[in-house]
Amino acid sequence: MNPAQKALWYIESHLRAPLTLDEIAGVAGVSRFHLVRAFAEATGFPVMRYVRARRLSEAARELAAGAPDILSLALDVDYGSHEAFTRAFRDHFGVTPETVRATTCLATLKLQEPISMISTALDHIDPPRKATANAFLVAGIGERYNLGNGGGAGIPNQWQEFHLKHAEIPRRVGNLAYGVCCNGDDAGNFDYIAGVEVADFSDLPREFARVRIPAQTYLVFTHTDHISTIRRTVNTIWNRWLPQSGMKVADAPNFERYDDKFDPATGNGGLEIWVPVEG
Repeated sequence: MNPAQKALWYIESHLRAPLTLDEIAGVAGVSRFHLVRAFAEATGFPVMRYVRARRLSEAARELAAGAPDILSLALDVDYGSHEAFTRAFRDHFGVTPETVRATTCLATLKLQEPISMISTALDHIDPPRKATANAFLVAGIGERYNLGNGGGAGIPNQWQEFHLKHAEIPRRVGNLAYGVCCNGDDAGNFDYIAGVEVADFSDLPREFARVRIPAQTYLVFTHTDHISTIRRTVNTIWNRWLPQSGMKVADAPNFERYDDKFDPATGNGGLEIWVPVEG
């Protein structure tokens, strides 16, 4: 099983027990940083959001079946009080636990069913090369996304805006373009910057985002197909190749690198995916 499959199995097997991201990552055999990315790439959900949605959905079923004690149910699904459970339940479903128990109706609730993992990973991916890169600066168009809300569904529009405005970025270095994923958190939020390398940020207009890429060792994967299929390559990297390699992902920005062979008008030409690793 890949990390996402292992995590799903453990979550579904321990819905009534306290769960932490570190604990789930340990069972999956990867770091919490790795798991957040791998799980979201495979399922479309941040890990702990999925845990919360599954617990509340199972609680809703028990309430509709007439669960007599809401406090006991709250404690069973790892909420410390009736109030905390009610608040989370109402925020998630828009109604209170008491309402569901009184109406015995689930038809209006968007319940989260268990995800049955069907791998969308590629059967084969070319082995990466290993590279060491010095620190550099990237400036461009930045947006914040959540891996569970369509991930970077707005990224193509971001690149369109970049192509309209990149000439306004001062002190550009070279002709490469970068799509940088950075500042990720445990909830699956991350910043994506479509940009270029710059010498410094001193003259950079405030409308542009900026990020410093530290000196780092990388595994460099090649995506040769159309840009629209990049998610499948990324999923294969995080959920199949990396776990099988035994290498540990570093908690640092990862990025796509586009050279002059890539055609932004057609999406053809290929690109490289740089994944930071330790050692």
